Amino acid sequence: MPRHFSVLLIISGLLAFAACSQVTELPISAGIGPKPTLPAPHHTLLPTLNIAPAKGWSAGATPLAAPELSVAAFVRDLDHPRWLYVLPNGDVLVAETNAPPKPDDRKGIRGWIMGLVMKKAGASVPSANRITLLRDTNGDGVADVRSVLLDGLYSPFGMALVGNDLYVANSDAVLKFPYTRGDLHITAPGSKLVDLPAGRINHHWTKNLIASADGSKLYVTVGSNSNVAENGMAVEAERAAILEVDIHSGAHRNFASGLRNPNGLAWEPNTGALWTVVNERDEIGNDLVPDYLTLVQDGGFYGWPYSYYGRHVDKRVQPTPSDLVDKAIVPDYALGSHTASLGLVSSVGAALPAPFSNGMFIGQHGSWNRRPHSGYKVIFVPFAIGKPAGAPIDVLTGFLSDKGDAYGRPVGVAIDQQGALLVADDVGNVVWRVTARNVKNLKPNNVKLNGTSENSSF
Repeated sequence: MPRHFSVLLIISGLLAFAACSQVTELPISAGIGPKPTLPAPHHTLLPTLNIAPAKGWSAGATPLAAPELSVAAFVRDLDHPRWLYVLPNGDVLVAETNAPPKPDDRKGIRGWIMGLVMKKAGASVPSANRITLLRDTNGDGVADVRSVLLDGLYSPFGMALVGNDLYVANSDAVLKFPYTRGDLHITAPGSKLVDLPAGRINHHWTKNLIASADGSKLYVTVGSNSNVAENGMAVEAERAAILEVDIHSGAHRNFASGLRNPNGLAWEPNTGALWTVVNERDEIGNDLVPDYLTLVQDGGFYGWPYSYYGRHVDKRVQPTPSDLVDKAIVPDYALGSHTASLGLVSSVGAALPAPFSNGMFIGQHGSWNRRPHSGYKVIFVPFAIGKPAGAPIDVLTGFLSDKGDAYGRPVGVAIDQQGALLVADDVGNVVWRVTARNVKNLKPNNVKLNGTSENSSF
């Protein structure tokens, strides 16, 4: 038997073993809320693989909305739409994007396996590298103008308008572009505000950003360059962190650290505090570690890579600095293990019924390292007095078939000018629009944030 064929058989056997190596012992609800259940870590030769193959939606099909809500396509036939931003004039920006080249991220058997995971999940297509503008000119809830606002970017993700400047977080830098209200295409070249960690590994490549209420700073998410520092800490500089960037000089600092892969950012309107959703580590069991929603404390350390959910030490990482573990902050609210919670937006501006009037919408991209699947839906976490209060509410479900195929995967979320919830679906290549089923007497919740609405251009 040829040697390469024997290797393939061994690898196939390992993959089969990984695919059925573990079944969860706890319901997903055990890992949700302010005090999640954290079982003992479960180590295996290879991680559990339970991939939902990307299939896309059949004609006319949609996700399932909560009983009080309706859902329809705002726009279809996009190219891997990941992130959303609503401009003050109501135009919707969507980042059509995917991972940049990162040749050193998938070396060895584990890297090869992860490459298969990404391909099967629909995440290995080339990046369109553009930001598309969508406009609904007649108010019918469907985009009838579609224009490439910016192209030739480098895996763009987060966007924010401050005055007449549009900031875009490429995978390797924050760029600033001149913007005039109503622009359909920007031809002026962008100027670099600040470099961001990237390079040949660039494991978590998505970089999101949000502007401060006074427009003087940007807060930028940078995920880790590994699962649990297996590439060494030297490549983790300014990673697993949220950076605070001066909007005039580009000077920056670590605002918070120990956040394995933060993505969504939102201001809580009652307190003005910054919140984020974070993807926690993999490969220590179906029920570890819960992804989470948390208030971001200035100077706060949240454990990665040395500990999780506060001071629970991850023994895979050695040595363990006890001084850091001792000050690790316990997150505010668990979102379930391996849900890949990415999108985050406050309900400010939403014209949705009472259950959804005060809190945060979260797009959960869905698991690959859990059996059964988790995530693959949009949820709402209710708030009271500036903190999560109560169980999450399903907003959109039905992204998985009974066989475990993925019709779509929700990512970024935003509130449009009419108060509808927009959801980017990067497998379905759709932006969904969620509205109240009974729209009578519903008006946008225009809570002000430190004197300005969340989508203001300052």
